[in-house]
Amino acid sequence: MSARTTRGAAALALAATGALVLSACGGGGFDNGSNSAPQETAKGPVKLTIMIGSSGDAETNAVKAAADAWAKKSGNTVEVIAAADLGQQLGQAFASTTPPDLFYTDASKVGTFAKAGNLYAYGDQVKDAGFLPALVKTFTYDDKFYCAPKDYSTLALVINTDLWTKAGLTDADVPKDWAGLEAVAKKLTSGKVTGLVIGNDINRSGAFIKQAGGWIVSEDGTAMTATSAPAKEGLAEVQKLMKEGVLKFSTDTSPATGWGGEALGKGVGAMTIEGNWISGAKKDFPNLKYKVVELPEGPAGKGTLLFSNCWGIAAKSPNHAQAVDLVKSLITTDQQMAFADAFGVMPSTEEGAKAFAAKFPDSAAFVAGGQYAQGPVNLPGFDEVMAKFNSQLATLSKGGDPNAWLEELQKNGTAALAG
Repeated sequence: MSARTTRGAAALALAATGALVLSACGGGGFDNGSNSAPQETAKGPVKLTIMIGSSGDAETNAVKAAADAWAKKSGNTVEVIAAADLGQQLGQAFASTTPPDLFYTDASKVGTFAKAGNLYAYGDQVKDAGFLPALVKTFTYDDKFYCAPKDYSTLALVINTDLWTKAGLTDADVPKDWAGLEAVAKKLTSGKVTGLVIGNDINRSGAFIKQAGGWIVSEDGTAMTATSAPAKEGLAEVQKLMKEGVLKFSTDTSPATGWGGEALGKGVGAMTIEGNWISGAKKDFPNLKYKVVELPEGPAGKGTLLFSNCWGIAAKSPNHAQAVDLVKSLITTDQQMAFADAFGVMPSTEEGAKAFAAKFPDSAAFVAGGQYAQGPVNLPGFDEVMAKFNSQLATLSKGGDPNAWLEELQKNGTAALAG
């Protein structure tokens, strides 16, 4: 998730950021309430550094080109660093006196970085860019809008069209609700093929919680709601589909698969729930044909999950004004669409999202989800809490009581909030 949510997102993010939490919480030394005010900024030409978690050469080169264009126009210079391990390298940088001026900041890390005093809260300086409201909320912590969302992803239902047609299904059968999802999943389940294959953590099953009308924390982020009726109902639906044999986690397919796109490509999953990074599956499975539709509604209506990074600016940077000016150039519609063309990300503004949907109509369902998506928990101290819950959820196919896991999540999350 260093650059954007990709295959195996949850597991990679948790593994990559374990050391980061400890580093970030001990670094900075800034007063938590003061880092939103501009500091003394260096005058004249400066050199900025940007640290990114890149998905590959296409992304690295696109960011370098955008930075070079701003540098040429502004008279400054910019160095782009593609981190081998963004979490670890940021943790080390925060503990030093010279962190990068800008860096990719995962939505789930905002509270951790902010509480440690590592983030400069400049969101009010770019709030007129027209970001999706869900993204503004995602990057707001302690009533401060910290940083400009650089792009976003949502979840949608991805259908292997060859298996869909083979099962005698048509466009009229595209599921609109849970009952419809169950019906088509049953028709698609045959032999080695499971109707629906999803990742084994909250980053997929959580969509069912949202569709039931709940989430694991309250809207204002001040209380845990993991034991609410909607949260229980959402996971009960996942368990029901699993018990009926029409849903499997990707780790439980035969052969086991690393993510939903692999399950789709190998023909062991007829449908999956993934984000717009699903396009990467075509590289591994060039003959794969699929279509993308919005997730079926639950008892409370539409619901999906949102994943994003922002352009974080270091509180310790002496170049706040220049860094903000660079960010402003990176979030224009033209530049965000250039990033979309280069490595497939969806623009973070309303105008950019519309342009993306128009240019890439096959991804329109992902764009639509941005209007009702739920962002990740962005509160400090939640990495271990979510890791424990995800380890339990991954064993759902082996039995266990999801309600008991939610009870433990409620308890552990409440302790993290208090801390």
